[in-house]
Amino acid sequence: MCNLDGCGDHAKMPPLVVPETDRRAFLAGLATLPLAAVLSDRALAQAAAAKVETVTMTTMGNRKVTGAIAKPKQWPAPSVVLVHEWWGLNDQIKAVAAELADMGYVAICVDLFGKTTTDPAVAKEMISALDTEAAKDIMASWIYWARDLEESTDKVATLGWCFGGGWSLRASVIAPVNATIIYYGNVDLPASELQSLVGPVLGHFAEKDQSINKAMVDKFEAAMKEANKADDLTVYWYDADHAFANPTGARYDAADAKLAWSRTTDFLSTNLL
Repeated sequence: MCNLDGCGDHAKMPPLVVPETDRRAFLAGLATLPLAAVLSDRALAQAAAAKVETVTMTTMGNRKVTGAIAKPKQWPAPSVVLVHEWWGLNDQIKAVAAELADMGYVAICVDLFGKTTTDPAVAKEMISALDTEAAKDIMASWIYWARDLEESTDKVATLGWCFGGGWSLRASVIAPVNATIIYYGNVDLPASELQSLVGPVLGHFAEKDQSINKAMVDKFEAAMKEANKADDLTVYWYDADHAFANPTGARYDAADAKLAWSRTTDFLSTNLL
């Protein structure tokens, strides 16, 4: 199950099948594959993640932190700050960053845990151990760092899934961004905080999600309206369950994941390019 901060156990599902010839071509750098196919295969995700560079910086709160960055071929370019799921900054998230870089964005992966796991019990421990004030400092600092980066324009978006979806919104409240994208994340924030939002917000939510549910999203929409931000919010519902966009999880829905990603990339293009 899922709570407001993270996803619960993911039962194993039959993996997406990538033909061996396509796999070899991708690993040799001779072909491209759909993002879902890359994310579903450990070796392919690892190969895509290898294109991403480790980067360190000192936060405004004087914390030395590490993240990852993928740069486009042409720059300056707008930035997308990615926030991981409760599994930590793994190859999946880095592979998404590589995909965004291929699309012309500077993609910056935040690391709020400093480690990764595939064990839900450990993931819960990592969330419980998270210092919220430190996380706010880290998120805001990466956003400002992205704006000041030589390769970046002054336009920045945040993008996160589950635990990271909630932090995508929280980060945009703390530091102004041009666009915010939430995949089934905790949106339980009051209007008094949402008033700080500058750019538009896109939310992807699942009708079968028992935690990030309609009651929470309805409350979020009401709070956005109270904050005079109703026109800045776009919400999409999918006939799916929590984590439907993760091709390694039991709740993966290929059609909805593809549609959500298309809407995400259109939203980024509209607000950043």
